[in-house]
Amino acid sequence: MPQTTDDPREARRAPETLDVFQQTEGHPQFRVDVERLRFSPYYSRLSAVTQVISQTGAGLAVHNRLTHSIKVAAVARAIATHLSARDDEAGRTAAELGGAHPVVVQAAAAAHDLGHPPFGHLGEQTLDRLARSRFGLSEGFEGNAQTFRIITRLDEHDRPGVGLNLTAAVRAAVLKYPWLRGEGGPRRGGAGKFNFYAIDEEDAREALSAYPLIERGQQTVECSIMDLSDDIAYSLHDLDDFYRAGLLNAVTLSAEFRGWHRDLARLRTVDAAALRADARTPGHSLELLWRRLQEKDAWIADPDAFSEAVVRVKAEIIDGLLSEPFDGSLATERALARFTTEWIARLQSSVEVHRHPDIRSGHVSLDRRAWHEVAVLKFLHERFILERPDLTVYQRGQATVLERLVDGFAAWLDDPADARRAPRRLIDLVELAQDDHRRLGGPGTAADRDRLARGRGIIDYVASLTDAQAGSLDALLAGQTERLWEAGQGL
Repeated sequence: MPQTTDDPREARRAPETLDVFQQTEGHPQFRVDVERLRFSPYYSRLSAVTQVISQTGAGLAVHNRLTHSIKVAAVARAIATHLSARDDEAGRTAAELGGAHPVVVQAAAAAHDLGHPPFGHLGEQTLDRLARSRFGLSEGFEGNAQTFRIITRLDEHDRPGVGLNLTAAVRAAVLKYPWLRGEGGPRRGGAGKFNFYAIDEEDAREALSAYPLIERGQQTVECSIMDLSDDIAYSLHDLDDFYRAGLLNAVTLSAEFRGWHRDLARLRTVDAAALRADARTPGHSLELLWRRLQEKDAWIADPDAFSEAVVRVKAEIIDGLLSEPFDGSLATERALARFTTEWIARLQSSVEVHRHPDIRSGHVSLDRRAWHEVAVLKFLHERFILERPDLTVYQRGQATVLERLVDGFAAWLDDPADARRAPRRLIDLVELAQDDHRRLGGPGTAADRDRLARGRGIIDYVASLTDAQAGSLDALLAGQTERLWEAGQGL
C-alpha cells in the first residue's frame, strides 16, 4: 500500500508514486526527495554550468554550480542538525515555526540552483531581457522561479503533471523569494527577485500552506537555513576560486582597504553620486558598500561592526591568505583549507533564530558581526572580479550566444513547413507551457496565450542547456560545425 501521512509538510500530490524499494526500506519521504533531486538530469547538468569563472578558462579546481550546491548542502545540513538538537529558546522557536529538518535543508540546497541557465548570472539577465522583449512575457526570466518550475513542472520522475512530486516541506524550502515578480518591494532581494511565475503560483501556495505560522512573504525556517548557507558558501568558495586562479591582487585590495581607513572622515562627507563617479579611487567603493548596507538594511547595519569586519577581512585575507600566492603546492592547499574551514565554522556558530525577523531577513540569520563580515567578503568578488573588463568582454560574447539561440528557435517554430523537426524536448516544453497558460487563462485571446506559451517554452529550453551545449547549438544553428553528431547530442 502507498505510504500516507497526516503531516502537511510531507504531503504529496500523488503519494502513490513513492518508489517501492524506498517504502520497504522505510526511508522517510524527505530522503526520497533528496534522491529524486540527485538523480535528476537538471542536477547533473550543474556540473557544466558556470559559477563565476569558467572551468575551461581556469582549470578544474574552480567551482561549478554542482560543486557549489554540494557544499551549500553540507553547510546547511550542519546548521540544521545543530539547531534541531538545541533545547533552548532558539531550538524551540525553530520547531514551533515548522522545524529545521536536516534532510529537508539538504534537499533544498541540492535544488536551489537548478534554474540557473548557461553562463551564470549573465545568462539569467540575458534570458530575462529576451523573455520580456522578444516574447512579451511580463514576468521575464528569474533563476529562482525557474528552479521552482523545474521541480514542480519541467522535470518528471515517473508520471506526467506533478514534476518530481516532492514534499511540501522541500518545495517550500526552495522558495527564497516567496512572491510573484513585482511583489517583493522592500523585502529580501527587492522587486527584481521572485520565486514563482503566475503559472506555477498555485503549487507554491499549496506548499507554503503547510506552514501556517510563517507570515506571507517570509521564508520557512528550513528555507532561511538554505539561503544563509548559500551566502556562506558563495562568499568563501568563490574566494577560493579567485585565489587559485590568481585573480585577486593583494596590492590592489590592500590599497582599497587602507584608503578607506585613511580617508574615512572625508569620505563620510562626500555625497553618493560623487563617490560613484570616482569609484576607482581607493576607499570609495568600500564607502559605497557601507552606504548601500545602511540604506537597505538599517535594521542591522552598524558602523562599528562594519569597520570591524573590514579590519578582519584585511588582516585574515589580504594580509594573511593572499600574502602567499597560490602555487598549487601542498602548503598552499593546506593554508587554503584551514582558512576556509575556520571561516565556515565561525559563521556557522554565529547563527541566530528570530520569531519575528525584519522584513529583509529570515527566521534564521547571522548575528550582526558575522553579517557584516559576509557583506565585506562578497564585496571582494563584486568589486575586484565581476567588474573586470576582461570578464565583461567575455560575458558580452556569451550574451550574444543566448540571443542567437532564442531567435533561432523562435524562427524555427514560426516556420510551419519545418517546425515539426525542431528538437523533441523543445516541442514538449512548448506544449507544457501551452497547457499552463490555457489553465491560467487571463487577458487576450487563446492565440495570444499560445504565443506567450511558445516564448516560455523556448526560454525553458535554452535555460536547461549547459554552457557547452549552448555553444554547440549556436554553431549548429549557424551551420558552422563539422562535428554534427557530437554537437547535436542531448537535443
